[in-house]
Amino acid sequence: MEVQAITRHARMSPKKVREVARVIQGRPATEALELVRFIPRKSARLLAKTLKSAVANAENNNELSVDSLVVKFALVENGPVLKRFKAGARGSASPRKKRMSHIRIVLSDEAKTA
Repeated sequence: MEVQAITRHARMSPKKVREVARVIQGRPATEALELVRFIPRKSARLLAKTLKSAVANAENNNELSVDSLVVKFALVENGPVLKRFKAGARGSASPRKKRMSHIRIVLSDEAKTA
């Protein structure tokens, strides 16, 4: 059975979140939580929050054991972009894109078949 959790509109660019998300894919949920705990990045905190939510969903909604859960995939998608301007030299302005991301973590209790 698959269980998922989604964090939408996370104020961090998808590229930065994907770097940490690649680390936890395919690992057991408890091991992934421990790993993310020791990564000193904001994106790791966002992923940890989403991962804890997915584990709680599995426990409370589907009565699954935490020990049997594996991170099937951690998907980071592009969210909306805030378009801003920054002051430049000699009275000019340069555009800035402040990107957001949607984080989806899917946990599975089935054994890996590969």
